[in-house]
Amino acid sequence: MDTELRGIGMTSARTRERLINRLRDVGIEDERVLEVIRTTPRHYFIDEALAHQAYDDTALPIGHGQTISQPWVVARMTELLIAERVPEKVLEIGTGCGYQTAVLAALCGQVHSVERIRPLQDRARQRLISLGLARVQLKHADGGFGWKAAAPFDGILVACARPEIPRELLDQLADGGRLVMPVGDRVQHLTVVDRVGDEIHTRQLDAVRFVPFQRGVQ
Repeated sequence: MDTELRGIGMTSARTRERLINRLRDVGIEDERVLEVIRTTPRHYFIDEALAHQAYDDTALPIGHGQTISQPWVVARMTELLIAERVPEKVLEIGTGCGYQTAVLAALCGQVHSVERIRPLQDRARQRLISLGLARVQLKHADGGFGWKAAAPFDGILVACARPEIPRELLDQLADGGRLVMPVGDRVQHLTVVDRVGDEIHTRQLDAVRFVPFQRGVQ
């Protein structure tokens, strides 16, 4: 196994368990999600210089003006996405470093992930393959358009904020499906959208802070 993947002291069971206890303390209850957070090597998805902070409950820079979300955000969004049922087919907007992608892949049947920044996507692909997650489908594209050719999706998770939910994503959500994303500008809230037939039901939940949704590709 790759030495970076194998890791050293900061990846100890005690360090990871401290993070799990922190997540429980701030309200994460789904044991399926907690177990995946416990076993997914977050240190593998960030620069080596920041590895000592890998299991702190904080966001960290990954380059290109992007961040790896804090573990609470990853756990909370995942928990919301699978609360009613585990979606078989998921679309993720914003692959980033691939950490949230790996968490989704451990729980859901199929994961399709879109990233607009090619160097981030290339590194994420290498990491996911190293973790045995080569079945994850990756696409270099503007995430605002979703992935029409692979739609519909039982679940959609968006890892960047917009003032409104893109119509293109709502159109790609299957009947009975759920979308989770941060919505807002200066003030953002995690928002859950459920589709029941032609009806869309929306709920605003936790206040959060995400990088803004950007158009185009790099």
